[in-house]
This record gives sequence, C-alpha cells and structure tokens, in this order.
Amino acid sequence: MKVTLPKKPKLNVKAIVIYTISIIACIIAIIVVMLSTYYGTDELDRLITTGGSNLTQEEIEYQSLIENFDNIFQNRMEEYTTGIQIPSIDEEHPIVYTYYRTSETKENSYVLDLNIPYINIDNEKIVKYNEDIKEMFEEKVNDILQTENENIIYSVQYSATLEEDVLSVIIEAELKEGSEPQRTIIKTYNYDLKNQQEITLEEIINRKQLNKDDVQNKIQEEIRQEQERVESMKALGYSIFERNLDDDMYKIENTQEFFVKDGNIYIVYAYGNENLTSEMDLIIV
Repeated sequence: MKVTLPKKPKLNVKAIVIYTISIIACIIAIIVVMLSTYYGTDELDRLITTGGSNLTQEEIEYQSLIENFDNIFQNRMEEYTTGIQIPSIDEEHPIVYTYYRTSETKENSYVLDLNIPYINIDNEKIVKYNEDIKEMFEEKVNDILQTENENIIYSVQYSATLEEDVLSVIIEAELKEGSEPQRTIIKTYNYDLKNQQEITLEEIINRKQLNKDDVQNKIQEEIRQEQERVESMKALGYSIFERNLDDDMYKIENTQEFFVKDGNIYIVYAYGNENLTSEMDLIIV
C-alpha cells in the first residue's frame, strides 16, 4: 500500500519579513518614547543627530570625572609634598592608613569587605575625627558580626589626599540589610594642616579663587536637572529618591561632604546618609 505524506507548507518568507520588521519597529518606538521621556525631546534629537558627540572638551572631561568617581577609592593616602611638620601619633605609618581591614563571609548572615581609615595626626580635632569614623563605620561591623541569617552586605572604602596643605579624606560605605534598600553613605573630613583647623567648603572655594555665586548656581542647576530626571522616571513607574530644590542642604554654607583631589572639589550629596537609598548627587568644580 502506497502512503502519500502531506506536503510541508511553504514558508511565506515575505510575511515573516514584514512581521519581523513590524516587531523591530515597535521595539524602536518604545525605546524612543522612553528616551524622550528621560532626556526630553530636544536633548534626544541632539543625541540622535550628533551621535552625542558634540560636547566641548571641558564637558567631556567633566563627564569623565563623574563616571570615574568610584575609582578614587584606593584605600590609601596618595603621594604628596608639604613643608609642614605633621605631628604623627605613630611615626611608622603615613598620615592616613588602613587600620581596620577585613574580608569575611558567613553564609546567609553577612558579607564584609572593609577598609576603614585612621588619621595619624596628633591633634585634638583629628582625635574627634577618628572617634567619629569609629562610631560611624567600625561599630556597625561589631553589630553585624552578632547577627544570624540577616543577609547583610557591608563594604567600606576610602581615599585621602593632601593638596595645598589641606588634608582631605572621603569614606564611602555601602550597606544592604536583608530586603531593605541598599544605602550609600559618604562621609568626608577636610583639615587645614597649616592653620590646624577644620576647613569649610566656602573657605576652599575662596582659596581656589572661585566665585561662590557661580558654584552655588552650578549646584542648584545640576540638582534641578536631576530632579527633572527623577520626575521623568516616576512617570515610567520607577521609584527614585526625590530632591527638594528649596532645601537649605544645597547651600554652600550648609554643605558638609566634599573632597579635594587633583585641584578639583568633589561636592557630594549622599542621601543614604539619612535615608534608605543609594541615590547621591555629585558636583565637581
């Protein structure tokens, strides 16, 4: 008996091509809508028509500094030159060194990667700095080590520089406790070695002969742009920490966290210092 199998249906190549193109077009349309919401239509048009490359050299360098912020944390004191005699507590160590270092994991309980600095200067104000560092960062470690099955991830890293006789130390901690949102905590210490006193952001701005009003305007403008981005992301259903443009925290005289490196001032607003968020704003002048 001869059995005749049914012929395989021919693929409609034309229909497949049209269907594929339609899917791709839909995906592109969705991406364009999302990008225009994020950037704004004018900025998106500029990015598309120029490939995003019509930035000035200054803008490119600034963006590079922002993008490489995490790379400044090398857990050491950078090389420096100074004619000032610095009274150290321990002459065998540099001005700033890692006095507490550990990398430890306990399954289901915690993961620790810690480099906590010590400022090695015999001075009453510096003693208070070191007490503050211990209270903020080391005591948290002691609490974590007592936990069981809390799934805590905690890391601390730092950087230290000495420029124009100003010692600048920045410490970054990232903390994730169970299902809670991750926090990014930034703390800085800035000390004038020559005059043996804490130095403020306003004093640094004056020392570098920058215009205070220009710096203040730059801070406000960048925070405003960031809040616009937040509002755009909210429209897409994302939940991001919101900035209050009228908050006095953005005034230069109230800004506490800043770091001096390679002649630049890194001004940091780390909202995780007080809230359960990793959001932060960085302005460099």
